[in-house]
Amino acid sequence: MIRLLLLDVDGVLTDGGLYYNADGEVLKRFNVRDGLGIKQLTAAGVAVAIISGRDSPVLRRRASELGIQHVHAGIADKAHAAATLQSTLGIPHSDTAAMGDDLPDLPLFNVAALRIAPADAEPEILALVDFVTPRPGGHGAVRDAARHILALNGQSTTDTKRLHG
Repeated sequence: MIRLLLLDVDGVLTDGGLYYNADGEVLKRFNVRDGLGIKQLTAAGVAVAIISGRDSPVLRRRASELGIQHVHAGIADKAHAAATLQSTLGIPHSDTAAMGDDLPDLPLFNVAALRIAPADAEPEILALVDFVTPRPGGHGAVRDAARHILALNGQSTTDTKRLHG
């Protein structure tokens, strides 16, 4: 049973693009379908964590909106951050899934039993994962991953009674 999902951000929760406004602020595009997938997971008792090499106010705002309590951004050593979180939560490798799209995400796969990638992940990543989502990053890929995890856990994806906001 999967009890923890570790998520990269750029290329997973977003389309991987970095948009700059005239003031040099970085903007990111998130998909509301991914947000509902995250809410479905948390409602089903699956902890969701963000472990990203980049940090930004917009990432932290989106994580807050979704109720993601475990946000580790600006992290150079993703495996260490993930292992520390697993230890803190008491969730073993065997109950952990990780989703990434590019080479910096490989360390997350080393601490997870279920490895997931969006459809447009790099070929080296696609060759290593257990599940490739039908959709690309930033376009519902996390929702696809949530659906897959809930099915593996024997839980419904249509129970919306516990979803609010």
